[in-house]
This record gives sequence, structure tokens and C-alpha cells, in this order.
Amino acid sequence: MEEIRPALDAGLKEAFPGGMLKWRWEGDVMHLSGPGAQATIVFETGKLVGRAHLKAPAVLMKPVIEQKITTVMKKAAVA
Repeated sequence: MEEIRPALDAGLKEAFPGGMLKWRWEGDVMHLSGPGAQATIVFETGKLVGRAHLKAPAVLMKPVIEQKITTVMKKAAVA
């Protein structure tokens, strides 16, 4: 996870400009939060796994949020 942290950080800054999404690292787990959203990204069984819990207002943007996070995770995994 250590080697892909910079790619995840950079990808999230690009995908979610303006500081609406916050994240922090706790060991090898990335914790994300934003208005109505709590999520984690971890490396499990050889792949990145993201889990999110959305409520209003984030749930209204679910397809956009999922697409952006998925794109960032895929790019980071290849980097």
C-alpha cells in the first residue's frame, strides 16, 4: 500500500478539488469523509477494495462518486 499512497492522494485531489472530500491514512487503510459520506480504501487479497456508506446529500451523487473513486483506484493500482 505504501507504494501506491502518492497515486491515491494525487488522484483524489484531482477528482475531488476544493476540499469537499477529506482523507487520512491509518496504517494501510485510507479513511475518506465528505458531506454525507464515509469510506475506506484497503488492499485486500491482491487488490484495492473501496467501501462507502452514503447518506444525503452524497447519496444523490452516488453514480458520480463511485465512478470517480473507481477511476482513481484503478489508476493508482497501475502506477
